[in-house]
Amino acid sequence: MALSSMTGFARHHGASGPYSFEWELKSVNAKGLDVRVRLPQGWDEVEAFAKKRATEVLSRGTVYANLTVKRTETGSTVRINEDVLAAVVKVASSLSGRIDAVAPSIDGLLSIKGVIEVAEPETDEAEDKAAQEVAIATFETALKQLVEMRRREGDTLGQILNQRVDEIEGLAKRAEASPGRKPEAIKARLAEQVAALLDTSDRFDPDRLAQEALLIAAKADVREELDRIASHIAQAREMLGKGGPVGRRLDFLAQEFHREVNTTCSKSNDIELTNIGLELKTVVEQFREQVQNLE
Repeated sequence: MALSSMTGFARHHGASGPYSFEWELKSVNAKGLDVRVRLPQGWDEVEAFAKKRATEVLSRGTVYANLTVKRTETGSTVRINEDVLAAVVKVASSLSGRIDAVAPSIDGLLSIKGVIEVAEPETDEAEDKAAQEVAIATFETALKQLVEMRRREGDTLGQILNQRVDEIEGLAKRAEASPGRKPEAIKARLAEQVAALLDTSDRFDPDRLAQEALLIAAKADVREELDRIASHIAQAREMLGKGGPVGRRLDFLAQEFHREVNTTCSKSNDIELTNIGLELKTVVEQFREQVQNLE
């Protein structure tokens, strides 16, 4: 299976009878899947299908689906309300003999509210149902376009994440080979510190100091952390190669990477190993940021 991003965009047009419509789909990052459908009044039956299909093909992300509908053939008719017009003319005639005023003009009569009526065409139930069916088919096409865009972005993310894993592996190998993490080097540094303490005071017990030095040396060894990092690298490559909705699992793995690297830095008493650990923290954070975009 391919990797998919959680971000994408798609737009698709359709038409049926007097209707033309446009679907616009946009998805952004989210912890789960949230499908939000916005429809014109009277098109509510399309919402259930749109949400069902989106949940069947997507696993994560907030998806905004907006349907715009226009009626291309209005067929509106204009008619004169004869009753209202007759009443207006009658009133005007009765006033003409009592006041000095100009007789009403045609445009003046037509501008009176209620004289002209605009009638919209009656909706046809079969026509509307056919239009909604076409709108559903159009949504299906738009959804496929959205999925395809998310997969294209997922391919790019996969390449970036594999590069980051390679960088983590390279830095881990540098840490493994660092002379400063060898037990002998750790003991030598501790021996120097112990000798310096003994030179400054005669109250230290040499045997006790030797025991403490051995304990500190054992705690300073990052062998366990490097082994875990190697295991995480193998898991990351397996998930990236397998594909599918692995974003959450990789996000958890990124946290595990971060924990081991932090422990490595805290244990290190060698400047080279510390610098490698800081580089690892940077790359792991870059890995985690990119994982946030994966489905």
